[in-house]
Amino acid sequence: MSLESVLMINRKFRHILLIFTLLWIISCNDNDDIVLIPVKHAIPYDLKIPQGFPTKLNIPEDNPMTVEGIELGRYLFYDGRISGNKEPEKQMSCSTCHLQKNAFECGMDHPTYIDGRTFGVTGIPTPHYMLPLFNQVWNHNGYLWNGLINADNPDPMLRNIESLTYLSIIAPHEMNSDTLSAVNAIRAIPGYADLFNKAFGTKDITIDRMGKAIAQFIRTFVSSNSRFDQYLRGEIQLSPEELSGYVLFVTEEGADCFHCHGASGNPLFTTNLFYNNAKDSVFNDPRDRFAITGDPMMHGAYRAPSLRNIALTAPYMHDGRFRTLDEVIDFYSGGLVNSPYADPLMHYINYGGAHLTSAEKANLKAFLLTLTDEEFTKNPALSKPEPLK
Repeated sequence: MSLESVLMINRKFRHILLIFTLLWIISCNDNDDIVLIPVKHAIPYDLKIPQGFPTKLNIPEDNPMTVEGIELGRYLFYDGRISGNKEPEKQMSCSTCHLQKNAFECGMDHPTYIDGRTFGVTGIPTPHYMLPLFNQVWNHNGYLWNGLINADNPDPMLRNIESLTYLSIIAPHEMNSDTLSAVNAIRAIPGYADLFNKAFGTKDITIDRMGKAIAQFIRTFVSSNSRFDQYLRGEIQLSPEELSGYVLFVTEEGADCFHCHGASGNPLFTTNLFYNNAKDSVFNDPRDRFAITGDPMMHGAYRAPSLRNIALTAPYMHDGRFRTLDEVIDFYSGGLVNSPYADPLMHYINYGGAHLTSAEKANLKAFLLTLTDEEFTKNPALSKPEPLK
């Protein structure tokens, strides 16, 4: 056989192999059986990083963001059938509690959860009040008030945003269901098979893929266009009162807020770290940060939530003890409770607070109100789609 003939055969073989590779990949199903699945080329999603925001993103290698994955996640986020409950009155979705108009938090005006006190389908109250869902793609320090969901959790089902779906489904104080019921409920809806196929290259619906799709959608919840952002970009001017409030916010001699909540240099307006912020002197919550780390100095410590959209996310603190921003400001001004566990960053602890004047309190509140992002809370790409049938 001539060299030319050998090369021609090799080229044909490589061509056939390439076509085969493009058409099929080997994947494992839930039972670890080897199956052939058609390759689907999902479109990568280009997440725009706003000016001044961190460039390090929390996107796992095994769950890259795609246009199709986000579309699927949006449907699942708003679909109460994800709970696996067949009775409509017992169905619950992520959006049941996380309302877009309240920065994906419950808020004080929820039609079901009076004053923002959430509970599950069985009526069991959630252990803590809610945290809003936005800018989570920049959170690398764990999720929930105590950081239970974190990269070092020995339980692989409790390590990232992807874990929130699983945890919400099984929690007695939320959907009070099980993953098999949730998966079967979604499998029974014809439209979902095609969406999973577009997003993951298979029509097989699993709890892992459900969690990944919802996580992709949540990572698009980017809030970056408040009036304060517009001021930093030179697009608008703030009032003298708002600017005075900002100075109070970022100075230790003022309200001393920036250590835990950031400022222009930390546009997330949180460090996503955990602090005992001197609310109490007795600590018996079995779900504080101490319960996760075992560090005795973490008694009574909780995540510092973002102050973006803070006007929309009342009530405040892990236990919802403050109903208004005025109450929060009064607390930091003169209500601090000393204890051995109070974080060292609470610089005014020995004085009970920063002792702001009435004018300073008003200015600080005026600044906090500039952090509301109406473009985010009205973004149609984040709103409820028509349900699949």
